[in-house]
Amino acid sequence: MTDEVMGARAGFVALIGEPNAGKSTLLNRMVGAKVSIVTHKVQTTRTRIRGVCMEGASQIVFVDTPGLFRPRRRLDRAMVKAAWGGAADADIIVLLIEAQRGVTEGVESIIDRMRDQIPQGQAVALAINKIDRVKAEVLLALAEKMNEAYPFAETFMISADKGYGVEKLRVWLAGQLPLGHWFYPEDQIADVPMRMIAAEMTREKLTLRLHEELPYQLTVETEKWEDKPDGSTRIDQLIYVARDGHKGIVLGNQGETIKSIGQASRADISEFLGRTVHLFLQVKVRPNWLEEAERYDEMGLNFKDGDA
Repeated sequence: MTDEVMGARAGFVALIGEPNAGKSTLLNRMVGAKVSIVTHKVQTTRTRIRGVCMEGASQIVFVDTPGLFRPRRRLDRAMVKAAWGGAADADIIVLLIEAQRGVTEGVESIIDRMRDQIPQGQAVALAINKIDRVKAEVLLALAEKMNEAYPFAETFMISADKGYGVEKLRVWLAGQLPLGHWFYPEDQIADVPMRMIAAEMTREKLTLRLHEELPYQLTVETEKWEDKPDGSTRIDQLIYVARDGHKGIVLGNQGETIKSIGQASRADISEFLGRTVHLFLQVKVRPNWLEEAERYDEMGLNFKDGDA
């Protein structure tokens, strides 16, 4: 049916913004499932996660990009390059900003770069997120200030977490996409390999449980995936950390930390797959994983994009 729907539209929508602006929450809300990890810590999205949603005869392919920030390390640089690459390749761009934070230095930097890098005629919408936290007059002043700074095609007031205004944004996006055949089957919600989504779910639990810089010093990879005859799935994952001391923190006293992380991740993966999952986690020390091209391949990032 994907090629024969009357008036079918399909296209890519890039979600950009500062870390923690709510891009992953909005993506999950649009798709109706958890395909991108959400935490209270910044810079947790590392890859260009693609979520797929249907609105009428339109198929919207969302690209949830890493947050745009001033990069310091190779991984940071590769993430920011991936974010701008996702924006450049998209049919429509949605810039998310936080209502409470307003026009920060980071937002101003993004707008400056948009003026240089976004081709004329490419539609850019503004979505002011977390509107339930500020007063109406503040929102209106913020919208006015942003539209003076950049010629946005449309402005939306939303709460990605609560769902306010999200349907209006989705309907508008659907109508802006080019006419054409759908890219994916109607029931597909992501084009990221399930192995990667499962690894990201475990990394989310690690990020929520661990403190300070440690979550940025580790990565998770799905090493083995076996669908069993009884309908269950066995998943083996490796958690790479940079130092011996980090391994002890991840494991916890008598393995309690890794055990609770594994239980929480297994529950999420099981719910997502709709089947019983047996999850096995192993922690390995790899001091230079941040400088290994193979790790970047697993994250869907280009190692060379991290070159200074």
